[in-house]
Amino acid sequence: MEEKADGVMTQAPQLRCRLGRADLGAVPEARRALRELLRHWGRPERSQVAELLTSELVTNALVHTDDDAVLTATVGPRALRVEVRDFVARRPRPCVPDAGDSTHGRGLLLVESLADAWGVRAHGVGKAVWFELDAEAA
Repeated sequence: MEEKADGVMTQAPQLRCRLGRADLGAVPEARRALRELLRHWGRPERSQVAELLTSELVTNALVHTDDDAVLTATVGPRALRVEVRDFVARRPRPCVPDAGDSTHGRGLLLVESLADAWGVRAHGVGKAVWFELDAEAA
């Protein structure tokens, strides 16, 4: 909930969608849905960073787990929080990719370097990997 200047409580704009197991077609769909949610949020380059980081988290959840995942993005008055929950307890770790591997191993490094905050938290039957971006940060 957000409080407006007149004291009225409103619901923060939110995106929530279930991602099917190993459905990599969900990645561009998640990016489009997030783009729509962020149409009037922050500076345009912040929305582009949010799309990139969201696609990294969604891809990781779909490639490295054997179950569905849930994407939630919440737009607050000053920041965006994106969370991808999956149903595998194993925690992801940023790693340095092999020099010869041009396509894997960079997702969490991007999240770590571009997000204003990020982390992993356990939940009942798995984990949630999340990041936050300030709307106006450079």
